[in-house]
Amino acid sequence: MTRIELARSGELTDELRQVAAAESVDPERLAEDLAAGRVVITRNEARTEIAPLGIGRGLRIKVNANIGTSRDKLDVEAEVAKTRAAVAAGADTVMDLSTGGDLAAIRRRVMQTAGVPLGTVPIYEAVARALDRESAFFRMSADELFEVIEDHLASGVDFVTVHCGVTLAALARMETESRLMDVVSRGGALTVSWMRHHEKDNPLYTDFDRLCDLAHRHDAVLSLGDGFRPGATADATDRAQIQELVLLGELQQHALERGVGVMIEGPGHVPLDQIQANVQLEKRLCHGAPFYVLGPLVTDLAPGYDHITGAIGGALAGWAGADFLCYVTPAEHLRLPDAADVKAGVIASRIAAAAADLARGRPESLEREKEMSRSRKAQDWEAQYELAIDPDLARQTREQVPPMDASVCSMCGEFCAIKVQKDLRGDEP
Repeated sequence: MTRIELARSGELTDELRQVAAAESVDPERLAEDLAAGRVVITRNEARTEIAPLGIGRGLRIKVNANIGTSRDKLDVEAEVAKTRAAVAAGADTVMDLSTGGDLAAIRRRVMQTAGVPLGTVPIYEAVARALDRESAFFRMSADELFEVIEDHLASGVDFVTVHCGVTLAALARMETESRLMDVVSRGGALTVSWMRHHEKDNPLYTDFDRLCDLAHRHDAVLSLGDGFRPGATADATDRAQIQELVLLGELQQHALERGVGVMIEGPGHVPLDQIQANVQLEKRLCHGAPFYVLGPLVTDLAPGYDHITGAIGGALAGWAGADFLCYVTPAEHLRLPDAADVKAGVIASRIAAAAADLARGRPESLEREKEMSRSRKAQDWEAQYELAIDPDLARQTREQVPPMDASVCSMCGEFCAIKVQKDLRGDEP
């Protein structure tokens, strides 16, 4: 039985209790949300060494970091370093999106390094295998794609992104749109190419039961990818995107009936004024399923700073009800990120998640904010470092220009408002 089926039977497993304790929620309520598809728990049965992670309603907003080689830059050790940087910066999950090199070996190295749930996009490896056979990628068979998905799940991958909603009908809808950027999802574009070559619909849609059987066998989570997500703010919330979302909601219910947990992936490039509506649409159309958003990026004008545009959108999406933020790095749209980019992206998304959790009124978030304020009032710098999202940067920044009076910072010095009031009251240092 999968964890969803166990929750339906009324069994409160040790795993479920562990997640409930980590999230400070009632185990019975968590079981209800798990059974109803409003929460997923990511941990492949082959990876009992990692802690199970809950994603969804009533839980802390989680952050994912993408890493992976490309055929232009194949450096496995660099990807291992990026994985370490992501986890050290506080990423809750890592996705290996490698497309170059021995992908199975790279996945094993990343999995061994991460110590957190790992996600993949199996179609990337399916395409890479086809290219290695000196065959055009779109000639691969449906069976070859399913074989790769099974390989990933059998190797211990905790969740997989699968673009099941990229169908001929949705493609026809997109082609009637006046989109600026067409298909920007890599997995979505590969699927479109396959459908056009074979003149057949997407096998991940037509044979969705086969996919569910694989996920059920390994009790893994399906992350239903948004192949028609907008890649430009001008394309946000168009008919193609929404038609795909409607279909993903139907597939989520079908998977749930079969005991399989599902997340729904979301946009993309979305102006601020449309983010709340996008989250509400997903929650309505997909029956409260966990919403996993890339960013969203709120402007297209900031290459080199897209970790900031993504964090702005992520904070608003999280406040509106999104459950899982996929980070964006400063290198987005420009090049393969390095370890420094990965850290910056994770920290930016963690700031967004912290802001959203606070706005959602999570008791742990409220208390941490208050504790930071108490530490500032007490001029307790060590406590402030400990509470900071990036303690190392906070410490390093303060120590770059040390104040003459160690109780204050060098910006205000003796004019520090807290110090002035303490001196007026005659408080003991």
